[in-house]
Amino acid sequence: MKIYHSIEDFPSDINTVVTIGTFDGVHKGHITIINRLSKLAKKRGLESVLLTFDPHPRHVIYKDNQDLRLIHTIEEKIDALKNTGLHNLVVHKFTKEFSRIKSLHFIRDILVNKLNMKFIVVGFNHHFGQNREGTFDNLIELSDLYSFQVEKVKPQNVNMVTISSTKIRKAILNGDFKKANTYLTSNFFIKAYVKKGNKIGSKIGFPTANLEVNNKIKILPKSGVYAIKAFIHNQQYFGMLNLGFRPTISDNSFTIEAHIFDFFGSIYNEQLKIEFIDRIRDEKKFLDLDKLKAQLKVDEIHCRQIFNLKRY
Repeated sequence: MKIYHSIEDFPSDINTVVTIGTFDGVHKGHITIINRLSKLAKKRGLESVLLTFDPHPRHVIYKDNQDLRLIHTIEEKIDALKNTGLHNLVVHKFTKEFSRIKSLHFIRDILVNKLNMKFIVVGFNHHFGQNREGTFDNLIELSDLYSFQVEKVKPQNVNMVTISSTKIRKAILNGDFKKANTYLTSNFFIKAYVKKGNKIGSKIGFPTANLEVNNKIKILPKSGVYAIKAFIHNQQYFGMLNLGFRPTISDNSFTIEAHIFDFFGSIYNEQLKIEFIDRIRDEKKFLDLDKLKAQLKVDEIHCRQIFNLKRY
């Protein structure tokens, strides 16, 4: 997959089949669109192009509301798209000026004249251009004039529910990873660096990796205890993770702490990939560390049962 960081950088001698969108999470609905793109590209002798944007348009258009958190960072989205068979990815910088481009000019000047579009595949609810005024019908109306064809992909359903990035983000916020991971093509994950903590976990027999997520736009689930998979130097381990404010410690600091089963090495300053598998319970305040330790033993048994692991 070739990556371009501006529409202006795209070669002028390649005829294309195009799709457009934020593609947050690269979920199963997105993959259906990309697969159709690839099939059309092969059949018609074209190259497939996905046009996406960074930052997310809502972060630019609604400057006073930055609450939207994303399933994927731009780097994670690029990595996910590398495995789809896509020929070309254009990551264009989204600005206020770009948002003001009228739908007609977007189709003519960008899709047709810049990306050499001969075919476009769009999702069932796709809009584009200034104030999202551009629709599937607009594309149809202009297709003869600018010599391209249009196809709409039907909504993709799981258990009779239409997949969308919005629904996946809601499931993640609720800690419902059985639902979120069903919609995604891989388990929801974060990447975080291991920082030194207060070592209370070690004192009670549950040493933890104190994790720091540096990307502020990355979505995180609500506070609680989760069953996780941890990847250290590409080696998979299992474990449990507490995310929240540690009410038993009463320091009111937000922390993400992972206890990794059957791992005994030092990983300070290493980057870990953490996949969220299931939510175990709410975060609780315990009267003392002994009661916390007793609960952690129960949590570990629960998590090991999820992964069908024995305790050594």
